[in-house]
Amino acid sequence: MSTNRLDHVTMEPCTTVLSADPQKKGEDNVDQQKITILYCRLSNEDTLDGESNSIANQRAILTRYAADQGFTNTRILVDDGYTGTNFNRPGVQEGLSLVEQGLVGTWIVKDMSRFGRDYLQVGRYTEIVFPSFDVRFIAVNDGVDSARGTDDFTPFRNLFNDFYAKDTSKKVRSVMKTRGTSGKHLGKPPYGYRPDPQDKDHWILDEDAAPVVKRIFDLAIAGKGPSQIARILEADGVLTTKALYAQRKGKPMPERPCHWVEQSVAGILERMEYTGCVCNFKTYSKSYKLKKRIPNAPEDMFILPDTQEAIITQEQWDRVQELRQHKRRMTKAERQGLFSGLVVCADCGSKLHFATCKNFDGKQDHYVCAKYKSGRGTCSAHYIREDVLRDVVLERIRAVTDYIRADVEGFQEDWLMCQREEQEKSIREDKRRLEKAKKRLADIDKLITRIYEDMVLGNLSQERYQKMLEGYEAEQAALNNEVIGLEDWVATREEMEDNVDQFLVLLEKYVDIPELTTTIVNEFIKQIIVYAPDKSSGKRTQKVKIVFNFLEEVEVPEISEPVITQTTYGRRKTA
Repeated sequence: MSTNRLDHVTMEPCTTVLSADPQKKGEDNVDQQKITILYCRLSNEDTLDGESNSIANQRAILTRYAADQGFTNTRILVDDGYTGTNFNRPGVQEGLSLVEQGLVGTWIVKDMSRFGRDYLQVGRYTEIVFPSFDVRFIAVNDGVDSARGTDDFTPFRNLFNDFYAKDTSKKVRSVMKTRGTSGKHLGKPPYGYRPDPQDKDHWILDEDAAPVVKRIFDLAIAGKGPSQIARILEADGVLTTKALYAQRKGKPMPERPCHWVEQSVAGILERMEYTGCVCNFKTYSKSYKLKKRIPNAPEDMFILPDTQEAIITQEQWDRVQELRQHKRRMTKAERQGLFSGLVVCADCGSKLHFATCKNFDGKQDHYVCAKYKSGRGTCSAHYIREDVLRDVVLERIRAVTDYIRADVEGFQEDWLMCQREEQEKSIREDKRRLEKAKKRLADIDKLITRIYEDMVLGNLSQERYQKMLEGYEAEQAALNNEVIGLEDWVATREEMEDNVDQFLVLLEKYVDIPELTTTIVNEFIKQIIVYAPDKSSGKRTQKVKIVFNFLEEVEVPEISEPVITQTTYGRRKTA
């Protein structure tokens, strides 16, 4: 409850009480040993209704009503700033917990809308839950009192309250949609930007924070994870977001002003706005009654490029997102494999784990299939030394760069001709599957609502409802996974033409590569496929296939066929 709201409340005009219970004081059979809950709620949209709905006025009405009607063991529960469409409110949940314990005798609200605006949920609690625990429910200004029996008009009043919430949500969404599609940001500037003093809707670079953001992305491309980046920033004395803003506003500094946390770094690495774009509608809710935010598909977002100065390039952002899907962990020997997270088994598809030891001299560092487990697993070792893999990858990068540089225009033309027809066909088919899955998801939402209504109205048993609900939810989860996968794949296919140009830019960046670094590996390599060794010839030979970023599996002689490594038998001399 805010102090400002209390300072401007006038009690007298709002204390008129309709006769919810015309009985005189003392005539009620009230169990004073049980708690009488006086519940108050105010949401942001309810402030439009004026002062009559304020927490202070609700409290005054309910307190006076309880005193007049002889309710003594009262407890006031307040939810200030919570929507009525969701019952996961602290005050409501506290009250319902007391109800379930059998400690509540009466639940009183100013009117039905204060309790909630979801007619199904309100009906469930007032007609099923409260009677089950012998709780009397009173809505003062609506004249509702369960002790006098059911009011036939109450369900319609609940429905009207639900319509009000739905209409308000629709209007708010419409305003946000209009603003979001106009190219304006819907949120405050993230760390690295600040509002333009001349135009609050425009972002400009924060001269202190922008270099830090650039450094965070550079460190991520260099193979550092969020926790490692956080430790580096703290060691270098870089002020956190909170500390920087506190310093500028002259507020007290945090106890540890340079203590970066992993979550803060990860949040920065996920913000697309650093590429200089507007990115609105990144999440959505399935219904105005559900507050859980779900990530939107890329095609459902509103992305407008070049709206403010970029801190990083689009290619850098894309590469960081891909790298974060392959998390690298430091070994006990405090060494990290150059190719960790990129090497996969050709047979089972599992990652090859980096193995090292403090006693290793580096030539013994190697990768082994995650499902090998010393012969007890379901796959063979696929053992390969890191120094061998390092030589193979460096040779392949040099080979592909030399091949493409020899005839850049010819390579572009051949690539686009080979890919365009198959790509278009594949995209059309995937989009059909995607639309079908989305339609079924929408149908399932309607079915779940329908069976819930049937259960509340008594047309469907609770056991049957639960069984049907589990079936629908299982199908829903499977479809959601399919939709996410299809959306990602369609987006990937549609970007393939641009990927050629991105790869050519990369070639210009690295003309002569003397040795591999984590940054070079992460920018060039998407995946390294390691095959099981072949010893049939008396020598150990092993295939290694390199999949490059942007180009996937390019059909040119130098890089389409797997490399074959070869070593003789001997102690720790296998490839």
